[in-house]
Amino acid sequence: MARRKKGMQLNLKTLRLSHFFVQKGRVLWRRVFTVLGILLALAIWQSDLFKRQEVAVEPVQDQSFMALNREQFIARIAPEAEMLQGQFGVPASISIAQAALESNWGHSQLAAKYNNFFGVKAVGNTPSVTLATQEYVDGQWVTIHAAFRHYDTWQASMVDHAQLLAHGTTDNPQRYQAVLTAQTYQSAAHGLVSGGYATDPSYATKIIEMIETYELNQYDKK
Repeated sequence: MARRKKGMQLNLKTLRLSHFFVQKGRVLWRRVFTVLGILLALAIWQSDLFKRQEVAVEPVQDQSFMALNREQFIARIAPEAEMLQGQFGVPASISIAQAALESNWGHSQLAAKYNNFFGVKAVGNTPSVTLATQEYVDGQWVTIHAAFRHYDTWQASMVDHAQLLAHGTTDNPQRYQAVLTAQTYQSAAHGLVSGGYATDPSYATKIIEMIETYELNQYDKK
């Protein structure tokens, strides 16, 4: 009995709804279009609400390098380094070794979150982020806060690094020419230091050790 009563209630609701759109055998199109317009407006409002919520959510960081071991890191960036050597003349071994050293194999905050694999500082109005870093000043290590470049992709970071070594800086376009003209990776590593790339007095030694440990000179074009 209860089921029958519930069914009767549904039928009454359906009947009332049909009477709202149809009277005396005529379809009231104005009411039909009005309801459809309201439903469409609600759908658009809901879709716009979802879009605003999606924009408010912080983009997920690219964690692809975090899962790589050192050999996989090298394999990932080596093709890009070889291509850039062909374009700008920067030895691939130097690019790979610097990327590994400066980014801690892609695990540093600057690399993992901001795609800056070479510790490149920000200049002018370029996208930047301020982070703490260690600098060797007057014979000792000190912590300073500096503005670093923020890149959309790690490939963009590698391109900017190659352009920096190839074209130097505004005050000295020939700053890193010793890297480009070096006949050996050892000379190229020392060219980074003489050009002022890093304040670490053992920077060249670290780059050379990185190249020799992982045989990165195999990627240099002869």
